[in-house]
Amino acid sequence: MTTAENTATGVLLTEAAASKAKALLDQEGRDDLSLRIAVQPGGCAGLRYQLFFDDRSLDGDVVDDFGGVKLAVDRMSVPYLMGASIDFVDTIEKQGFTIDNPQATGSCACGDSFN
Repeated sequence: MTTAENTATGVLLTEAAASKAKALLDQEGRDDLSLRIAVQPGGCAGLRYQLFFDDRSLDGDVVDDFGGVKLAVDRMSVPYLMGASIDFVDTIEKQGFTIDNPQATGSCACGDSFN
């Protein structure tokens, strides 16, 4: 079983998230894109997530493959994302990719903060 701890990026892309990302890539007819997760300045604690498809390969990128979906993390974001998991939720209340990061604090209303 794959866990965040035994991936190169330190991030787990769940089967549901990998399947949805693969479907989106197939829909676009692109196999040259990676799903990139990055930590960027912003939010109340100074950091927030960005999750997007990217055709760039940055110097120092760490990459994992989940069912044909390449997950890329830049070297500056890796320490902030260790142990995180990306899932895809499709319910009446919510649809979209979710990020569960054990390093994130629960006290921030915006949900963008880290320890």
